[in-house]
Formats: sequence, C-alpha cells, structure tokens
Amino acid sequence: MRVLLAGATGTIGSALVPLLLAAGHEVLGLTRSDRGAGRLAAAGAEPVRVGIMDAGELLAALDGREADAVIHQATSITGMPMFHRSLYATDALRDQGTANLLRAAALVGARHFVTQSFYLGYGYRDHGTEPVTEDRPFATLTGHRGMDVHMRSLRANEEQVLGTPGVDGVALRYGMFYGPEPMTRQLADKTRRGLLPVPRPSGVTSPIHIHDAATAAVAALERGRPGQAYNICDDEPVEFADYLSVLAASVGAAPPRAVPAWVLSAVPYMKAFMVDSRIRLSNAKAKRELGWQPVYPSIHEGFGTL
Repeated sequence: MRVLLAGATGTIGSALVPLLLAAGHEVLGLTRSDRGAGRLAAAGAEPVRVGIMDAGELLAALDGREADAVIHQATSITGMPMFHRSLYATDALRDQGTANLLRAAALVGARHFVTQSFYLGYGYRDHGTEPVTEDRPFATLTGHRGMDVHMRSLRANEEQVLGTPGVDGVALRYGMFYGPEPMTRQLADKTRRGLLPVPRPSGVTSPIHIHDAATAAVAALERGRPGQAYNICDDEPVEFADYLSVLAASVGAAPPRAVPAWVLSAVPYMKAFMVDSRIRLSNAKAKRELGWQPVYPSIHEGFGTL
C-alpha cells in the first residue's frame, strides 16, 4: 500500500517508516522541517513538508497525490507531562488534526486509516485487578476541566476514525511508551542524578516499547478489523515504583528514594498518571486479531535496549 504517515519523524514514526518499507509499502511522510524531510528521504520515504493543523495547507500540499492508507502518529509530547496543559497541543492533534487528516484521506483516495489513541482514555483511576479490555467504557467525561480536555480529544479522535463512512478505521490504544524516546530519556537522566523519587503508594501502568508500538501499527494496517480499537501494551503491567526501580538498575543508578504520594499533589497531571491510575491493560485482542506479539514482553527485556 501507499501510506500517508503523519508524525513520520516523531518517535514512533521514525521506528515505523523502515518497518513499512520493509513490509513492501510506500511511505509519504509528513514533516514540518527541512531536516525532517532530509531524514525521510534518506530512509527511503517520500517527504511532504507540511503540518496537519492547517487544513488548507495540508490539502494544498497533497493535491494531486494518491495514497491507499493514512496512519496518524502525530503528537506534541516531548517528555513527561507535569500539568494538564502540557497535553493540550497533543489533544488538538487528536481532535482537529484527525479531522484534517480525514479530509486529506478523502483527497488522496485513502480508504484505510489507523490512528494513535491512548490507554488512559479508560480513565485516570483505579480499575481494579482485572485486565481492562476494549469493551470497557472509553473517554467518559469526569467533570474535571483539565482531564475532560483529554477525554474529549480521545473521544473525537476515535469517533471520527471509526465512524466516518467510507473509511476502514482502526484505533490503537497504546500503553505508556518507553524505550528510545524522550520521556524515558528524561526519566533515566533524573534517575542517574537522584532527582526522581518513587511515590508510595504508586499506580499501575501498562507499558509498550516503541518498537512494539510500531510493529502493531503495521499489523493494524494490514490486518486490523474496520471499526475496531485495539489495546497495544506489554504482557506485564507494572507498578510505577517497580518501573522506576528497574529503570534505575538498567542505567546503573542507585535505587530511587521513596516519598509519600501526596508530595506529587503540586504537579497534578503527574500525580494522576503515576499515583491515582491503576490500569492493567489486556493485549489479548491485538494478539488474536492482528497476529501481533510484543518482542519485549515486559520492561525487564525492554529496558535492556536503552
């Protein structure tokens, strides 16, 4: 297939381009910079220098081009978000950016559309000990102003992609990214410097290595069932306390010190993410329907790549 890839020079996009090419697909990679265009050309993709937030510019740049599919991997996250406002630019990419890409899909004749979603659309709260599957309520409003900005954007993203007539849409509800990416690097640096304490008690997260996130996107493009969402995560959920301890050991740092969880109240998004949320995501549907399997089943294998 000829694939229009948004976020082609981002963390997942950079891992995804060579996988798509190796699978025999052609890649039209969207990038906003000359440097990004050079990277894409060197990798064997065809660069298109344009962002996705201005619909007019996007459609003009794609006028006369053709594609069979669109993959949306664009975000504005450059590290660990501290406050809700840190995610607002990414929320806009999920909402308006998705709408613009759907217009672009119609212009280039693309029928398939794979979009990046996020596991915490299930809610920043304690989900108990049972695995969270795709049939759980998703992106339910909470009444919290900052949180609901994220929920509305996640809902808009999925509803547009899965519900647009004539589009075979698939949503990938990724777990927490880790590996060779900005947030992991920041956490590793803070751990080495002894600046990253472990909250007690801590929440439970469902990680996903960047490489495995990219292979899931290829599997969804080729085998995803239209109108479906898939959880994409490691096989083993992990408490944040253990996550940070394993990270410290993998980079040769001393074990992080423990602090009471209430200390994170000054950074509300981080507290919601690292303390309040306890979510054990199930990847059984992705394994069953996409034929996908994580190369790194847990952080114990995945952190070895740092």
